[in-house]
Amino acid sequence: MKQYMKLILAIFLSLALLTSCKKGFLDKVYDEDLTIDSVFANAQYAERFLSSAYFSLPEESEWIEWWGRNPFTTASDDLECTWGVFGNQMNTGNWNAATVEQNIYRVYWEGIRKVNIFIENIDKTDFSEREPSATGRTGEQQKQEFKGEAHFLRAFYHFIEMRVHGPVSILDKALSTADDYTKIKRSPYDECVAFVVQECDRAAALLPVRRTNVELGRATKMAALALKARILLYAASPLYNGNSDYANFKDDQGRNLISPTYDANKWQRAADAAKDCMTQAEAAGYMIYKPTNDPYQNYYRLFIDRWNDEVLFARNMGTFNRLEYASGAKGMGGWSGYCPTQELVDAFQMANGTTPITGYNTDGTPIINAASGYQETGYAAAAGTNYPAGVRNMYVNREPRFYVSINFNGQRWRGRQLELHNSGRDGRAVGNGQDYPVTGYLLRKFADEQINLTQAGTFTFKTWIYFRMAEVYLNYAEALNEAQGPTADVYTNVNKVRERAGLPALPAGLSQTQMRERIRHERRIELAFETQRYFDCNRWKIAPETSNKTFYRLSYDKGTSIQDDAFYQRVVLKRRIFEAPKHYLWPIPQTEIDRALWIVQNPGW
Repeated sequence: MKQYMKLILAIFLSLALLTSCKKGFLDKVYDEDLTIDSVFANAQYAERFLSSAYFSLPEESEWIEWWGRNPFTTASDDLECTWGVFGNQMNTGNWNAATVEQNIYRVYWEGIRKVNIFIENIDKTDFSEREPSATGRTGEQQKQEFKGEAHFLRAFYHFIEMRVHGPVSILDKALSTADDYTKIKRSPYDECVAFVVQECDRAAALLPVRRTNVELGRATKMAALALKARILLYAASPLYNGNSDYANFKDDQGRNLISPTYDANKWQRAADAAKDCMTQAEAAGYMIYKPTNDPYQNYYRLFIDRWNDEVLFARNMGTFNRLEYASGAKGMGGWSGYCPTQELVDAFQMANGTTPITGYNTDGTPIINAASGYQETGYAAAAGTNYPAGVRNMYVNREPRFYVSINFNGQRWRGRQLELHNSGRDGRAVGNGQDYPVTGYLLRKFADEQINLTQAGTFTFKTWIYFRMAEVYLNYAEALNEAQGPTADVYTNVNKVRERAGLPALPAGLSQTQMRERIRHERRIELAFETQRYFDCNRWKIAPETSNKTFYRLSYDKGTSIQDDAFYQRVVLKRRIFEAPKHYLWPIPQTEIDRALWIVQNPGW
């Protein structure tokens, strides 16, 4: 393999990736063609090489095009996308090893190669003459932190591959033409987990707990600990822990690639890792973000105020505006493309913490919990805290996170009421016939209310959060409940998340099974659209119930006013297909199998 590497594109991309509105750590000049030896003979070039490895971080806020590498939100029961994206293709069941999105497989191995090269060469670099950083760290201390970043990225990229493909090949060295590629095998899933945990521990020992403004976007100790907690939670979950579906999933040496033997201790390991992460994070000043006394504002601002005290690791997206456009209403300059499902709308609780809908009849009509106060029909006589008068009663008195996450017909947004019914300013019949809310709803979460899609220059800098404190609390609660049952600590940590949402504490006396369902529901709402739901349903092995069924929508092709009953009739959206256990794991792309016939394909593909 050539020693010469083109760094120009990688450096430009890393600049766009990691630079915020303030001058960042990548605002430097560069040379063009450099050998590996010349890169690592210079401390600045070595740092830039590491920075280029951040380019492979998934752009999870991009659900449309390949470069975002995130079809998972549209393939979950959170969302329906208006356009023909790969997530929608997954929902038809009409995909295979030849048609699978290959960039999911390719890009992260590229990132792994970069960090492997960095780890193998960084000790050649002399940092002794480097000026101290803004925080006073010496050149040698900076060098150690760079090593920590590389170990974190190597762990993260392996995890990203594992969450899609299950057991993968562990690549802890940069391959060359001299290597025997036939020896590259998929390692058993538990060995992959052990490798990622080891890398997280290495990274955590070298990284700072926080970053200064000019360093925001670089890995931290808390990012490494959060990743460790998440992968151990995955490893303890039913998909990977004692799953008999994969009893015959073996490599050419006869090793089980996913163990069919259940290990209860995995839950305690996951709980311990999450506990360690949250304890150290709290000591460093990380917390559930609550800048106001208003639960709506607290949840809304969590995604608007960049790098707030809840964020453990995120990606700087620059003035990325596609999410704003894709979720924006047609009559406001948007594309009406990201449409929450009716099932998710129904899952949000009432303001008093009760569940409004407990299930569905065979025709898709909801089974209403009369004690919740929910009403499917009629219109609000008076305005509420987060909704105007005249909206459909089904949107009245819901929990604050509902109003942050979902835009519905008649809701106020960016200065006026939304008109999602057929003839409304944002409805199907008006303007471009391809862009309309195909479920009757639009995504509101992540969007800045001050943005004007028709006015240039109003877009602000964005981040995409990979790890935050609320997830760590829920990870700990889930693992501890499975390991020990619904202890007081389980209640405490779920209630931390609910309290920020303005909801009452969980009722006392829940069984382990009841607590499990409460935690799963809390994750669905709190982490909606954050690339969690697809993988949660898979690791819990509930995707056949959540995704292999008929989905319903409102009648977007009807309605002449906000209070036209015809618009609110539930009708069939589509039948989605999820085939278990085949669809739990993605196939290795057929092109890769053809190149390396010794690589074992995932079951069913």
